[in-house]
Parts: sequence; structure tokens; C-alpha cells
Amino acid sequence: MSLATSRMVPMANAIRALSMDAVQAANSGHPGMPMGMADVATVLWSEYLKHDPKAPGWADRDRFVLSAGHGSMLIYSLLHLSGYERPTMEDIRNFRQIGSPCAGHPENFLLDGVESTTGPLGQGLAMSVGMAMAERHLNATFGDEIVDHRTWVIAGDGCLMEGINHEAIGLAGHLKLGRLTVFWDDNNITIDGTTDLSTSENIKARYEATGWHVVSCDGHDFDDIRRAIDEAVADERPSLVACKTVIGKGAPNKQGTSATHGAPLGDDEITAARGVLGWESAPFEIPEEVLSDWRGTADDGARAHSEWQMRLDGYAQKAEFQRRMAGELPKDFSLDKYIKGLIDQPQKVATRKASEMALAEINTGLPETIGGSADLTGSNNTKAGGIGPFTADDYSGRYVYYGIREFGMAAAMNGMALHGGVIPYGGTFLVFTDYCRAAIRLSALQQARVVYVMTHDSIGLGEDGPTHQPIEHVQSLRMMPNLLVMRPADAVETAECWDIALRQPDRPTVLALSRQNLPQMRTHQLSENMTERGGYRLQAAQAARRVILIATGSELHVAMECAEKLEADGIGADVVSMVCTQLFDEQDEAYRADILPDVSPDEVLRVSIEAGTTFGWDRYTMTNGLRIGIDRFGASAPAEDLFEKFGLTADAIVPQIMNKLNA
Repeated sequence: MSLATSRMVPMANAIRALSMDAVQAANSGHPGMPMGMADVATVLWSEYLKHDPKAPGWADRDRFVLSAGHGSMLIYSLLHLSGYERPTMEDIRNFRQIGSPCAGHPENFLLDGVESTTGPLGQGLAMSVGMAMAERHLNATFGDEIVDHRTWVIAGDGCLMEGINHEAIGLAGHLKLGRLTVFWDDNNITIDGTTDLSTSENIKARYEATGWHVVSCDGHDFDDIRRAIDEAVADERPSLVACKTVIGKGAPNKQGTSATHGAPLGDDEITAARGVLGWESAPFEIPEEVLSDWRGTADDGARAHSEWQMRLDGYAQKAEFQRRMAGELPKDFSLDKYIKGLIDQPQKVATRKASEMALAEINTGLPETIGGSADLTGSNNTKAGGIGPFTADDYSGRYVYYGIREFGMAAAMNGMALHGGVIPYGGTFLVFTDYCRAAIRLSALQQARVVYVMTHDSIGLGEDGPTHQPIEHVQSLRMMPNLLVMRPADAVETAECWDIALRQPDRPTVLALSRQNLPQMRTHQLSENMTERGGYRLQAAQAARRVILIATGSELHVAMECAEKLEADGIGADVVSMVCTQLFDEQDEAYRADILPDVSPDEVLRVSIEAGTTFGWDRYTMTNGLRIGIDRFGASAPAEDLFEKFGLTADAIVPQIMNKLNA
């Protein structure tokens, strides 16, 4: 549907009015970007975006990402005006207030139609790359009749300056993701002032150099906006549409300045803006004819949805497509038989290798997994199960060569998970979670099922030295809400970790995996996945219990050696494998009290053993317990020498326990 300019102008002005009124009512927010991009957004949402407000989860809808999330009133206005159930006008009146889904930045879990949580600049654009990848993969799998949609992004100067932008657009250009279009709000303004204060780069040339199609338009000329979009849609490459706009468009005394970027316009300026825009309605009121025009823009999408549903109903693979989009695993998927095989034939392998072994089973049984690595495939062991590469020539592939783009990889995986239909996992070294951390945090915040395969998890990686040896990383990740951090000790625990991670529909997982070979500690068949408990008693004390040894990962076998020495001296020692502190904390009080009884250290000494910082372990050892670890950076040497140097051997630990017991 294409409306006359005379009708489009008040539609765009409705966005401007709602944006400046909501920000003013909250006395907080960013009116400038929504007012500046109102014309572009009106053309996009009314004439190009394929969506159905009555069915916001429709699988073949276009995805719209407001990467410049500070301008959140743009998407709240668009959702309300086009007919989504929420936000209501009352929600918008309460913008940025407790109880309103109209948060300061868009949150995907608060409103249908908000495809991703944005605000940390650049990440929305990077996530959109993952959405476009998921669309192309599902299209290659299920065909044009079932999967055929686009990803649209509005981004500002900040999104394009952030380093992740370089990683994201390089990947998108290389993969020729032609269904991805980014609208650049080219207004020459940042918070500090004009962009020439901080940058002089040729952004268009940068995008062209990475394989993008670039087109410019006047962001306030509806016909020119349509021309640019049509060019973008026609090109097989991802497109950047440079929209020359005026920030705060319509505010006569502040438009075009940083004064409109991150602060309310003020009552006087809003009154003046209403005069300039010819907007006579009271705050938070939309003229009936304008609202009718906006609601009519949903008709095309509703028809497209109805036609798609008829095609799906006659589609042979309907059930499989729906299963994947619902995020449900196949009913017959299980790793039980594989784990039984490990019990029958124990494996002494690195947990990164154990992960590869488990993935060989997983990728065979789960066609929705898409793996990858940030140029460390042979080290992360992430390519398994016969999956082929995902390339511009073959989108049916299930393995992504991300290149040295850790942050971009993590953000793209978020986009894939949010798109639905795929389960992404990707690897790098654990120490480089520092490069991924902002995206991992958004995985957790957005409740996205993403699996991070982080190998080389301690000083055990050896000769690469302290730059590559994680010390504080596992504990710092454990602090992050809604993130499962698992450090398995052997092949069995690794398989159990994978099974748990795949069954988390609303939270991500970090697997911290070893480079060095580890003995298999679990050699008896158990009736349940013990790792689901987070921490469990691997071995009970034989003599009267005086010590509880709590260990993770590669240090579990060290704890077992300590227990053996203590038992030889008549000192009973439990050994607890604390694979995932978050899962352990979720257990009921009776279970936790059984594993870690609340008795004085004089009766039972709790000892933690982990090749990382001791920070935080006192929550399990109690204040008077013993914490064995590393509170300094590592060193370059073979792993065995390092464990001896830093006192992570039974010979070094047992005397400390004895001294504590005898104190």
C-alpha cells in the first residue's frame, strides 16, 4: 500500500508527537532520533515491512531491529499506531516508569514486536546479521514458500562507530546477506555535539569495502526514501541506506542539535513544535483519521500471513518446521545411550575433545544446530557430526567460519536464537570471553538459547602463558544473572552439560572446557543426569567425615587424589563435583544441606579447589574454610609444571588441609 504524501505527513508526525510527549512526561529519554527518523520509519512500516500485529510471532514475518535503542519511542510509537495489542496509550504515558513495558531501551521480553533488546550500540545491527543468517538457512532448508522474509535495521552514528560494527558488516558482506537492510540515521549528531568532533571516516566507503550495497536518500522525502529502499531490495548484497536526516525534526529551536539527543524538549519547545508540525491534538491523543491510516497499514501483512498459513497447512514438513520454530527438541532426542557407552568404555580426553564427541551425536540428531568458531575450529573442536560450512553459495550448511570476530560471533548467535528455528553454538578461548562479554550479557538478558563453547579454561593450556590463561573469567561469568556456567570434569559430565544446555529455552550456557586430557571420573551408570543438580557428591567419605572437597573441571581428579591421601590417614573426605554453581543454588534446601551440611568448620572443613581465582568460593567453603586456587596471573610452561608451581596438586593441598584441621 502506498499512501499520498498528504496522508503520510500526519502519520509521521504522530510518531514525533508521541515521542516528544512521552519523553517530556517521563522527564527522561531521547526524542531526537524518533523525530528525525519518523519519515523513514513511516515508509518502511506502511509499505515494506511484512508483519501482522494480530500475530506478532508469525514465523515468516520480517524482522525489524531498532539498533539505536535509545530512540525507543520510535518503536513504541510504531507498535501502538500499527495495531499491536501493546503498548497501549497508557503504557506510553508511563514511558520509562515501573510497570510499563515501554522501558528506556527496548526489551524483547516485555513487548511483542520488539525482536531484540537494544541500547548497547552496535549490538542490534550485529544481532540482525544473525537473524538474516537464520532466515537464509531456514530458507535453504524449507524453501521460499515457507521462509522468505527480510531483516530491517535502524542504526545511528553510534552503532556505526562501535567496533562490533566492523565485525558484523564484514561477516554480512562476506556471506552476501542480501535480505538485510540497514537504515543509517545520518544526522551528524552525537551526545557530545556534531560528529566532526570525533570522526572523519567515510562510512559509505567502509561499507562498500566490506561488500555492501550503499545508497543514499533524503530522509524526509517520502518518494526518495521509497527509491532507496527499492534499490536496496533489488540488490543481492546487504544494503546500507544512508538517510540524511535532521535530528529532532520539527522542534524549531533545537532540531539539528545535540540538545534533542538525550533530554526532553521542554514544554515551550513542544508547543512550538506542535505549531510547526500543524499538530493540534492534545498530548497522547491521535486524530482518528491518522490512527485509521496507521491501522490500515497492517492489512497487507494480515493477507500475506493468511496466504502463508494456507501454504504451511499443505506443506509436507509442517510439523518439523513448527517444532523448530517453537524451539522444541525432538521427542526422541537423548544422549543417554551415548553416555552409557562412555560408562562402559571410559575415555581419558580433554573436555574440549569430549565436547566434540558429544557434538557428533548432537549434530546428527538435532538438525537445527548451527555451530561455528572464531577462527579456532581445530582448537575448540566445534565442527562435528558431518556438518558442512554455511557460505554465500550454500546457506544450508551448519558450520560458520566467523573469522577473528569473537564479539561479532556472539552477537550474531544472539540474533539467530532470537530469530528462532535454529540453536546456535560457537567457540573461542575462555580468556576471550572478555571480547564477547557484552553480547553474552545480552544473551542472558534476552533469555536466548545460545551455547558458548569456551575452551582452554585454565593454566592447564600451558605454554601460551598468562595472556591466554583464564584466572578470573569463570567466577566473573558466574556472577552474571540468567547464565549457566558449566565446568565439566570429564567426558560424562561434558555430555550431561550439553544435554542441559540444549534444554534451556530461555537462558544461555557457557561451557568451560580443558585443553589437557582428563581421566574419566564417572565410571558407574547413574539413574539421572547428576550435572542437573549443579553440584553432587561424587564420592562419600569412608572414614568419619572431616572434610568436604569441592572441585570443578580439571581439578576434580586432584580432589579425588586428596581424598585418597586423607582417607589413608583416617580422615573421611567427601568429594563434590560443583559443575555449575547456578544449578546447585537452584536446588531445594534439603538437597543443598545434604551435599554441604551446615556444621561448624571444627566438625567438617570445606575446601574448594579450582584453577582460578578464589574470589567468591567462601559462599560454599564458609569464612573459615579453605580455598585453593590462583589469585595472580599465570605463567608460560607445560601444564604439569604449572599445576605444581601454583600448588594445585594433592601433595601441595593435603598438608594445607592437615594444618587447618590441626589448628
